[in-house]
Amino acid sequence: MLCHLSYVGGAPTDFICYILNARFMPSIDDVLEAARSRYPRLTPQQAAAEQAVGALLVDTRTSEQRSRNGEIPGALVIDRTVFEWRLDPSSPSRIPEATSREVRLIVICAQGFSSSLAAASLLDLGLTNATDVIGGFEAWKAAGLPVERG
Repeated sequence: MLCHLSYVGGAPTDFICYILNARFMPSIDDVLEAARSRYPRLTPQQAAAEQAVGALLVDTRTSEQRSRNGEIPGALVIDRTVFEWRLDPSSPSRIPEATSREVRLIVICAQGFSSSLAAASLLDLGLTNATDVIGGFEAWKAAGLPVERG
């Protein structure tokens, strides 16, 4: 684990971290674990079942990934760089489907890593029904769920 150091001076001591006011900085694995602890994640099969009854499946993969590996029928494609603005119902840049903070949003990326951080970001915005897909698109495809060639 890394430390963020800033010199604060003060009385001499044997504790270098006290002298330097060291604070532990989380790794990306720590951040990912914290994000995932905030909501129940879905298997690809659960995500497909929820999509079939009206949940919004949001695909954040790049256009290159979708062209190479295929697209999920009915998924909304939203670039990660504008993701929060498109899904926040209070944003003037929202998509029409972002009608309330209670909409069920299921985020999917290539492998299920960045989608976890994206889902946590939606929770930060008060979108209480956000989650992501365990294993991402790779697990979706491996489960034999629908994929269209891009």
